[in-house]
Amino acid sequence: MPEATPTKPELKALKSTLNLPETTFPMKANLPQNEPARLQTWQQQDLYAQIRTARAGQPKYILHDGPPYANGAIHLGHALNKCIKDFVVKTKTMAGFDAPYVPGWDCHGLPIEIKVDEQLGRKKLEMDPIAVRRACREYAQKYVDLQRSQFERIGVFGRWSDPYLTMSFGYEASIVETFYDFFEENFVYKGLKPVYWCIHDRTALAEAEVEYDQHTSPSVYVRYALTSDPATIHPALADKSVNTIIWTTTPWTLPASQAVAFNPQLEYVALHCADATYIVAEALLSSVIVNCNLMSGKNNGEPASQADIVALFPGSKLERSTFQHPFLNRSILGVTADYVTAEQGTGAVHTSPAHGVDDFYTGKRYDLPEIQYVDNAGRQRNTGAAGGGGVPQPYEDLTVFKSNAPIIELLKEKGALLSATSFEHSYPHCWRCHNPVIVRATEQWFIGMETPMTTDGTVTTFRQRALDEIKQVVWDPAWGEERISNMIATRPDWCISRQRIWGVPIAVFLCDKCGEPLNDKAINKSIVDLFKKEGADAWYKYEASTLLPSETACRGCHHKEFRKEMDILDVWFESGASWHAVLDLEPELHSPADLYTEGGDQHRGWFHSSLLTSVAVRNHAPYKMVATSGWTLDEQGRAFSKSLGNGVDPVDIAKRLGGEIIRLWVASVDFREDVAASENLMQRVSDNYRKLRNTLRFLLGNIHDFDPTKDALPFAALQPLDQYILARTAELDAKIRAAYDDFEFHRAYHALNEFVNTDLSALYLDVLKDRLYTFAPNHPGRRSAQTALWRIAETLTRLIAPILSFTADEVWALLPKVENREHSVHLALFPSTAEIVPGSTRQLDEDWDQLLTLRDEVLKVLEEARTAKTISNKPSETQIVLGWLNTIAEQPNPVFEQYKSILPELFGVAQVEISNAIVTEGEVSKGAFYVQAKPAAGSKCERCWRFTTDVGGEANYPTVCLRCADALEAIHFPPYDAPPSTPTEQQA
Repeated sequence: MPEATPTKPELKALKSTLNLPETTFPMKANLPQNEPARLQTWQQQDLYAQIRTARAGQPKYILHDGPPYANGAIHLGHALNKCIKDFVVKTKTMAGFDAPYVPGWDCHGLPIEIKVDEQLGRKKLEMDPIAVRRACREYAQKYVDLQRSQFERIGVFGRWSDPYLTMSFGYEASIVETFYDFFEENFVYKGLKPVYWCIHDRTALAEAEVEYDQHTSPSVYVRYALTSDPATIHPALADKSVNTIIWTTTPWTLPASQAVAFNPQLEYVALHCADATYIVAEALLSSVIVNCNLMSGKNNGEPASQADIVALFPGSKLERSTFQHPFLNRSILGVTADYVTAEQGTGAVHTSPAHGVDDFYTGKRYDLPEIQYVDNAGRQRNTGAAGGGGVPQPYEDLTVFKSNAPIIELLKEKGALLSATSFEHSYPHCWRCHNPVIVRATEQWFIGMETPMTTDGTVTTFRQRALDEIKQVVWDPAWGEERISNMIATRPDWCISRQRIWGVPIAVFLCDKCGEPLNDKAINKSIVDLFKKEGADAWYKYEASTLLPSETACRGCHHKEFRKEMDILDVWFESGASWHAVLDLEPELHSPADLYTEGGDQHRGWFHSSLLTSVAVRNHAPYKMVATSGWTLDEQGRAFSKSLGNGVDPVDIAKRLGGEIIRLWVASVDFREDVAASENLMQRVSDNYRKLRNTLRFLLGNIHDFDPTKDALPFAALQPLDQYILARTAELDAKIRAAYDDFEFHRAYHALNEFVNTDLSALYLDVLKDRLYTFAPNHPGRRSAQTALWRIAETLTRLIAPILSFTADEVWALLPKVENREHSVHLALFPSTAEIVPGSTRQLDEDWDQLLTLRDEVLKVLEEARTAKTISNKPSETQIVLGWLNTIAEQPNPVFEQYKSILPELFGVAQVEISNAIVTEGEVSKGAFYVQAKPAAGSKCERCWRFTTDVGGEANYPTVCLRCADALEAIHFPPYDAPPSTPTEQQA
């Protein structure tokens, strides 16, 4: 050994010999500044393409992106949706699948056209359709670019340079090609039917485009005077003035009223009142008397009652009776219908075939004339016709809702109004403009749900095939199956036509003479080819005669002149055909997709339309699994709104806190439920992120001098504590991988937090510092700890990569270099269990169950002793004595004996003594123990600060313990003398 120097070293010099953490991984993440820089690096490297290359040839996993609407910046629902998809794609990629992600946008439709209308103003009237469509295309592209940058900013990987757009020429061609598949197989027909109609946007709406909200409507009871012989209904009514009473919340439909419907199975009564005899359903008599203030015909001045009933008869007796329209010169027919109920109203339902689905089919059964006063803008027009005497009525030129008031006044003037109040109820609204809609019979294009289909030789219907295919799909949550099944089972024929410009036209030629649609496969194919070259604008560019072969003739009347259908397709048909336009035609994708995942409202939207288009054309569902997410709400469960000011903007959060915070928030919630978000919750997530980051920083800081190639130890050579923590890490790996497989990202989040806070921070990293800092750099005990830390860091970095994509890649770059490792964590695979632990750890786990139970008891005793001031507040100055509650003192717990050497580290104390004394106080059970805490023997080591009995045992380093002396010698620290005037601190 070198000779000792004559002076004692300064404590500062001894501190410099400790192996303190070193890392460039900063405690402060600066995510808003650092994430964009890392994103730029990924883009420069074309990391997404590298991932595709790395996974080429592996089993495919296809998540098909439901296209968001290209209108405005992204909101929190978008962020939730895209992060979930990104988690799925990245977890599948790191599990070894080739999981490409092709994002898309829904670019056609009403909201964009309305915005462009607002921008163009009156200028639009002077523009041809192609110019208007060009303006719509530019508007949509603007928001595609904006949303793309915002999705990329929060770390979502995908083929952003080449997404699918429903307005691209190829996609538009695929849409019309899918339409022709329906058309050529006779699924499509054109006919007059009642449909939802938005008078604000002047277009038909499909079921999926209607949402329900509260609406206040007028509630009126109106009498219709019987004009046919009352005796044919019941002899007791002969020579009486008889009326029926209808109740309606849509007085604006009364001008189109042509019948009164009665339920043929219900019992009806004739009630003799002071002013007339009224026919209503017996079950509703009491409420009608109250609501219409009917007075008794027998007892003057008293309300009518059961005593005023003069006849009882079934509704079937009212069929073919006639009534007088309440204010127009029109005869009204009595009809029967099963949809009339005794739940509310009067049991008599006024029937306007132009404004109700049930009414329409009743009109067909009774061959009622088609009377339509309401135009595309919802205005009452030509009101002098069909019973108006050729004179415009007071409600002429008013929109339907504004016409209610003058119609009610007209009822008063005619003496037909029995009651008028208001009624608040759930009412259909346009989901785009959020205005109330009406039902209006117009000529539209439909897909018939009862179209015959043949499967395996069995003839069934389109509706039934769709229901059958639903059962072949995995629905998550499971209730999704019932929800979409009910919608398919009860939906009407699909109205696929819209009266707008910005979309894909229903590219059908109609005979100019008889109106017969031209259905020719060769002609249809020529249109598809044209759209591939020029897009759907071509339909507006060329005349029908230019697009058709010269000898084309109508198959019905042989006429040779045609016109083009100018309605466009429902945008749900467009997005619903994406399985063909994207999955079928993209070489790296396949159909059916492995997963569709969107919000729960898509059971009536994209899931619905995709199912119908795929079943009709391919005879199977377009997806193997469907997962749905809930709504984003505030902490009080309220929807976000500008008026409440409770919104959470993901773009703002990314700018202030970082995209990782958005991602971690998404991972923290069970997306299948409605999820809460607020500034407060985002800050809490940010706090959790900081804790995790500090843990990663500790791991990196303590392996700065660790080279896995030279320094890593095999599992069998590791210290017991290090073996245990790796067993726990392997368990974490299994938990998180299982959670990822089930798309239960919140379980992964909570498992990670528990591991970091409980297994690492509260146990392993807390007790490990002494070994890491004070042992010689190459000491097997320190290398054992570093081996465990390195494997933990490797495992955590890969496990968190799908969620914390920026941070994981940052950590990955700072991990010890390993030959042939991927330059980005996103090119790596998840760790296998064998990489963490080589085999079964069951016995190890059982041993550590006992050791940790003992540790809990020791920590409790230490706290009690510190409170009682029988020991120092410093564990390094404390000794633990273990005794045994045993009848045979010579047989203490073998597990504790086996691990005796590591107990001081585990408890964080200076010394541990296992006593063989027999203790019989209290409840005695074999193998149980007692714990005593007392001051440690010996002196304080000036380097590690432990109290030991071997301080000064090495003459060259007289103020430190033998363990520290070995460490000093290993690093060639100069020997020194301890001056006699400064004796080492002693403790009794």
